[in-house]
Amino acid sequence: MLIRAGFDIAFECEAPTPMLLQVHVRPEREVDLEQPEHLQTNPHTPYTTYIDDFGNRCTRLIAPSGVLRLSSQLRIRDSGVQESLPWGARQALVNDLPDATLIYLLGSRYCDTDRMATEAWALFGKIEPGWPRVQAILDYTHARLEFGYQHARADRTASEGHKERKGVCRDFAHLAITLCRCLNIPARYCTGYLGDIGVPADPAPMDFSAWFDVFLDGRWHAADARHNHPRIGRIVMARGRDATDAALSTAFGVAKLLRFEVVTDEMKPGQR
Repeated sequence: MLIRAGFDIAFECEAPTPMLLQVHVRPEREVDLEQPEHLQTNPHTPYTTYIDDFGNRCTRLIAPSGVLRLSSQLRIRDSGVQESLPWGARQALVNDLPDATLIYLLGSRYCDTDRMATEAWALFGKIEPGWPRVQAILDYTHARLEFGYQHARADRTASEGHKERKGVCRDFAHLAITLCRCLNIPARYCTGYLGDIGVPADPAPMDFSAWFDVFLDGRWHAADARHNHPRIGRIVMARGRDATDAALSTAFGVAKLLRFEVVTDEMKPGQR
């Protein structure tokens, strides 16, 4: 299948403001693009890119005073196959985990494992390790939190989301990641495009989506606490410990968000 995806975002800055953006597909998915991505800036603003320690393609620029519009359109090939749940995937002992996964067992800015560990073991400690335990965490998080864009709060931690019982997709991801880490399951934050492909259309405005990966049976598996259902056409943009490492934009100054539109659609045969 061919998926059309893109965004149109605008910021207003009072003065020239350095910004860090993570708005590109992950390097490993670039081979699936019909043509290379091109970030458009209006007014024209020079930028550079680099690959960070998590393997994300990052963009640096200095936003001029006034309004800066950022946009991109891409077409990407996807298998069109619905995700499968790895029910037989086993959980490794901590001593047997690869070195590179250990960072995803530690607490981080939004994943405050120290505040959730006791409750995590009380809730899930008796459930079979491996995917059954992860699925139980997904089910719990999906039922625990109420989704709503009006619930968005940039500084909400996993324990706060658990207490407040509401949030947006990043809060679902942070809570599930934290519970997994408390139970010695490596879990990393993901963000990217996720359109309503193969599922009823969501009437709410389209947004970038957040989910997470868990490390079981020697590989990473996608997990989504907000939707809690296998999906089609996930396009990862960035990964990290939590939303700090995979933020769409980070402004080193004042940058007011004026416009935010995202599109992710399956293209029909012959569609241009």
